[in-house]
Amino acid sequence: MELSVSTPEERLKRFMELISNRLDEEKKNQDRKKNKNFTQMYPKGFDRAIAIIEEYPLAAKLYMFLAKHIEPGTGAVVASQNLLASEMNVSVRSIQRATKWLDENNVVLKVRLGAGSVYAYCLDPEEVWKSWNTNKKYAAFNTKTLAHQKDNGDVKRRLMVMLKGKKTQTEI
Repeated sequence: MELSVSTPEERLKRFMELISNRLDEEKKNQDRKKNKNFTQMYPKGFDRAIAIIEEYPLAAKLYMFLAKHIEPGTGAVVASQNLLASEMNVSVRSIQRATKWLDENNVVLKVRLGAGSVYAYCLDPEEVWKSWNTNKKYAAFNTKTLAHQKDNGDVKRRLMVMLKGKKTQTEI
């Protein structure tokens, strides 16, 4: 944007605008750096974690691991079952059982990526979140989900069950 500033007063005014804009940008950058590495857990998330601890301790440990590593602003993390088994010091079969339990109990939405053992794990942004509250509109539950046509029904059903009737803009 180019402005014509012909008088000293106009030049001074434009210079002050530029400084103000620069200071605003600097403040935004500083705000982004604050609390950069944090994860929020809401009362609903604490209640969920306590319930899982009582019923299935390995699933609770896995839930907390996933919560710790979700991508800021999306509420999701992609990981292989081998990596999760290694991190939890358990067998891959134990991870398979725990992730199946978490998925079936609507704690996480587990979506297989490709033919291997790599999955996207989506956590409920009303339970666990890793970004500013204002970024929740970008949570994995409110974004377009891409899936093969044969998978659409299952992914849509699982999202709806997990969201339990929340209004969503999910497009499948």
